[in-house]
Amino acid sequence: MEVVVKATMDVIWKLWTTPEDIMQWNNASDDWHTPSAKNDRRPGGKILFRMEAKDERKVGITFTGKETETRITETFEAESQNPIEMQRNGWQAILNNFKQYAERKS
Repeated sequence: MEVVVKATMDVIWKLWTTPEDIMQWNNASDDWHTPSAKNDRRPGGKILFRMEAKDERKVGITFTGKETETRITETFEAESQNPIEMQRNGWQAILNNFKQYAERKS
């Protein structure tokens, strides 16, 4: 999945890594939410998003900046309880929520 956000890499990085911002956009649909988020931005640090629908799968994330746009690409570990397309749609919905949130903030 990927999305192109009309915002600079600096704006994207702030909104992607600040716990207060994460809690605003990190959901796949209105019936999910992120009640807490923590982020240790030091090299090797960890980021923790707590979503009500617990999901402990691993996700790879790549940011590619180009002038006033940033491409965010994610890959995820699929689980076996739901169809892959449903999972892909959920992850894409989260990226789309971030895009809308970031473009409003920048």
